[in-house]
Amino acid sequence: MDIRSSTAAQLYTRSKELTAPKHEGPDIAGAARSFAETLQNGEAVTQAAMTGGADPHALVEALAQTELAVETAVTVRNKVVEAYQEILRMPV
Repeated sequence: MDIRSSTAAQLYTRSKELTAPKHEGPDIAGAARSFAETLQNGEAVTQAAMTGGADPHALVEALAQTELAVETAVTVRNKVVEAYQEILRMPV
């Protein structure tokens, strides 16, 4: 069986791509982007409402979405801090 080094390198590269672990965890960057967009949208609607450019229903809806986003971020932060403290309590 005659295998040339270039063929072997190509096969190795192809198999390396196929066996590489796939990232299937939570999309933290996307969640942070969504959080920032929600806050920006809430600010924009609030400013528009102050100048008379938005109806009260849109203002209430934007404020509710912003409040939910902030509460979610605080809850996630608290869980991360709890997990960190639990790790610190583990015996070495």
